[in-house]
Amino acid sequence: MPSFRFDVLACGFAFAFGVSAPVIAVASDAPDAAAYQRSLGLRDQWMYLTKGLAGPATWIDAERYRYRRTTEGGFEFVVRRVGSAQAEPAFDAAKLAPALARTLGREIDGRRLPFSDFEYEKNERAILAWTDDGRVRCELGEAYTCTRWTDPERSPRPRGWGVVRDLSVPADDTPHRSPDGRFEASVEGDNLVLRMLAGGEKRVLSRDGSAADFYDPETIAWSPDSSRVALYRVRPGYARQVTRVESTPRDQVQPKLRTQLYPKPGDPVDIERPVIFEVATGRRIDVPTELFANPFELSPLAFRADGRTLAFRFVERGHQRVRLIEVDASSGAARSVVEERSDTFVNDWWYRSEFHDVGGKGREILWMSERDGWNHLYRIDGRSGHARQLTRGPWVVRRIVKVDEARREIWFAANGREPGDPYLQNVYRVDFDGRNLVRMTPGDGWHEIALSPDLRHYVDTWSRLDQPNVTELRDARDGRLVAELERGDAAALFAAGYKPPQTFSAPGRDGKTPIWGLVVRPTDYDPSRGYPVIENIYAGPHDASVQKKFWPFDSQSSNDRLVGLQALADLGFIVVQIDGMGTMNRSKAFHDVAWKNLGDAGFPDRIAWHRAMAARDPSYDLSRGVGIYGASAGGQNALNALEFHADFYTVAVAYNGCYDNRMDKISWNEQWMGWPVDDSYARASGVDNAWRLKGHLLLIVGEQDENVDPASTYQVADALIRAGKDFDLLAVPGTGHGVGRSQEPIAYIQRRKFDFFVRHLLKQPTPEWNRAVVK
Repeated sequence: MPSFRFDVLACGFAFAFGVSAPVIAVASDAPDAAAYQRSLGLRDQWMYLTKGLAGPATWIDAERYRYRRTTEGGFEFVVRRVGSAQAEPAFDAAKLAPALARTLGREIDGRRLPFSDFEYEKNERAILAWTDDGRVRCELGEAYTCTRWTDPERSPRPRGWGVVRDLSVPADDTPHRSPDGRFEASVEGDNLVLRMLAGGEKRVLSRDGSAADFYDPETIAWSPDSSRVALYRVRPGYARQVTRVESTPRDQVQPKLRTQLYPKPGDPVDIERPVIFEVATGRRIDVPTELFANPFELSPLAFRADGRTLAFRFVERGHQRVRLIEVDASSGAARSVVEERSDTFVNDWWYRSEFHDVGGKGREILWMSERDGWNHLYRIDGRSGHARQLTRGPWVVRRIVKVDEARREIWFAANGREPGDPYLQNVYRVDFDGRNLVRMTPGDGWHEIALSPDLRHYVDTWSRLDQPNVTELRDARDGRLVAELERGDAAALFAAGYKPPQTFSAPGRDGKTPIWGLVVRPTDYDPSRGYPVIENIYAGPHDASVQKKFWPFDSQSSNDRLVGLQALADLGFIVVQIDGMGTMNRSKAFHDVAWKNLGDAGFPDRIAWHRAMAARDPSYDLSRGVGIYGASAGGQNALNALEFHADFYTVAVAYNGCYDNRMDKISWNEQWMGWPVDDSYARASGVDNAWRLKGHLLLIVGEQDENVDPASTYQVADALIRAGKDFDLLAVPGTGHGVGRSQEPIAYIQRRKFDFFVRHLLKQPTPEWNRAVVK
């Protein structure tokens, strides 16, 4: 199937559809109830029409690996062995389905098991899997049996967004045994205690711990020679609680009250300080804090292999400085081995915080940095701090996949190095000295690999919007193709009407930087007609959001994946996604647009992209303004579209938005908006700018949202009411952050969204849904 693609670049452009005549009609037919039902059921109609589309592989041992693939009417889990041409079932799905059904209390089809991955246990005689109804453990004997599973081991004490401990929950005080097996270290009464296993003698090593300044048992770390033990002493931060009313619990008539530890921007965080104790003498070694004053977060303490030093990663409050700190275990003297500093933010999100201590000795550190304007790999001399750049160029290292210390090679994922779409991920290998950079994934698409434990082979799963999944086994030394394992067959899906989205790029606000997006058109698209345009937005700076892989179906919902865009398009719209400036996986300058500026959301780039598309495609009708919808950060973006760009965007649907960054979680917001909280938060606030709203707005909120404080939505509603603005509000009882996307009632919420765009953008009446009486 060819791609529907054309790029607008400095060298010129071409119109893929060959349409040059003016629009002779405007698409304006009102979709009837049957059209709605088709769109609402599109995922189920199309989901099972492919064969051989495999997900990423997981190695079981050096010879065997497993994955899930599509089959007629559903999915199957298979195991393959290197050198074998045939796959074998990972388990008997026909026997597992009724066992799961008995446990979960609902009917289950063996071709459509309610999980997408699993873990083997008990030498592959049992599996653990996350289902839609929680985790289960299933025995794979003669008679398959399943039970709901809870971890028998104690879980660590929860931390609110990673930075404030929930002191209402006891810490896991399981003793930490020394490597030589002679001692156990634990915390009793907020102080560190050492117990000698032979004889049971106890020694209290600290005596100044208290509830207001305690020694944390979950941070205990032993030196490899058992001569020292270290841990963090903690001064607790502010335990802010968000309170929610569960209005309609299913197990009782009266409402329930729920609380959640939820630190917000500006709140005091836990302050950690490392303390070291000598086992033989009990001598205490306090580490001076000058190099890690004002911490946002410290990584777990880790002794080096010789036990003479330990190290941790320090993120300064405000995210403008990150250091790798090394501490002399004997004296407590601290020094900065590596430092990252930025006038905006040091991107500490997801895999960007990775580093690798080669050999665990501190002599060589593999580090990622954007210091030259692009995220790249560096090798740091652990003694001098000298940095040698291993990769370079106008492209981005996304994450370290594997460090092969024996061969002194780094496997890493990156994007933008190959011609074409700069977001497509490939996997590369490079030596520790920066030489012999090799692309290990030759197919033109988005790649994900799984390396075998012995590093002799890897499974490469790749696809593209117009290329169904291909799964290959390759030799890890030279990338040679050993076997093509799967080649997805989507012929039935295409025959049912699915068309890959059109990819499109156009210069952004600066007139030169390519902005990339995709376009989804109605299944019965007629290029001689005009279609109003809707944008699905998610401008969260922690990633890019436009899909690059083939699989058009979300695992649970149909809201934002391609089939969800198609469902909306089929009601008479063109639906698009765009990655504007301020999002990740391009240059540092591209990303920095978000700094203290989340209200921007790349809108100048998006508007330029829309206009470039309309100039090339007469069916791309902007005359009625553009509709927009999104969830979470995308909900904030959708609201801001009507507040700051109402001359272009006219209709918005916003789900569970973090509309005021002062109301949302501390970690995400301080990363991009900075600390301390200043007037940049107010400038981006959908609440403070509610008076600016024009156009038609539908706010949707799940009352039990655990990710974004639901009060954020109600504060927008209050501000709009006070400003005399008309808007619609849909509050959904009992649901959380995934309301209408991964949580029921999905179909109802989607229908309400469809209705809103049909009425206000298509300017057509919607079916009278209340006419039918259903009990």
